[in-house]
Amino acid sequence: MAERRLAVVSGASSGIGAATAHALADAGFAVALGARRVERLHDVAAAIGPAASALPLDVTDQASVDAFCAALDRCDVLVNNAGGAKGLAPVADADDDHWRWMFETNVMGTMRMTRALLPHLRAGGDGHVIMVGSIAALEPYPGGAGYNAAKYGVRAMTSVLRQELLGEPVRVTEVDPGMVRTEFSEVRFEGDAARADAVYAGMTPLSAEDVAACIAFAATRPPHVNIDSMLVMARDQYGAQRVHRRDRGGS
Repeated sequence: MAERRLAVVSGASSGIGAATAHALADAGFAVALGARRVERLHDVAAAIGPAASALPLDVTDQASVDAFCAALDRCDVLVNNAGGAKGLAPVADADDDHWRWMFETNVMGTMRMTRALLPHLRAGGDGHVIMVGSIAALEPYPGGAGYNAAKYGVRAMTSVLRQELLGEPVRVTEVDPGMVRTEFSEVRFEGDAARADAVYAGMTPLSAEDVAACIAFAATRPPHVNIDSMLVMARDQYGAQRVHRRDRGGS
């Protein structure tokens, strides 16, 4: 039997990352999972089975990235999923630590992982970098400046990488989800579950599995097919802030 191709997924301990690991394993990949929450990461890997391995990974720490990548002898698909938002403060009240965290996680972390694994992606003859972006990279909104700026940075990096690798055997894809029911809003609001729940009140958001299916679709196209970008929203959403909400008691 041919050796399975290896997909690396960052931020894989929950949400879109965990769902993507399952989807890619179901599509025939071996998956190497990385995240800071090691116990939850091992639970995800155990649920997938022998096709999965789990290693600690903090994309904001170069030493952690180096140790994670040194443990791999190949990488055919890299899913840069680690990221997140902090707060909804206007620029006038911007929190330096929140902005620094968003740039370190979304922008610098993505750069570190991509830079480290590009030699493997090139050497395999059919590499693929998949960036999990956000609708925030396409449409800025009040209170989102820090996250908008970080995801715009990821989008710019993705476009430049696509140009830099043109003619090489590496594809580059950006998947930009809209509203997804994960821990994203709880992280943004520092554990305020009620505030996080209100984000999705009266509408049906995407699930992590919905986005994972799109990532797996892009990853399983023939080598000559590059899905450059994919904006994925729930039917109830049009744009970053335009959402159809039904009455709480309605259908």
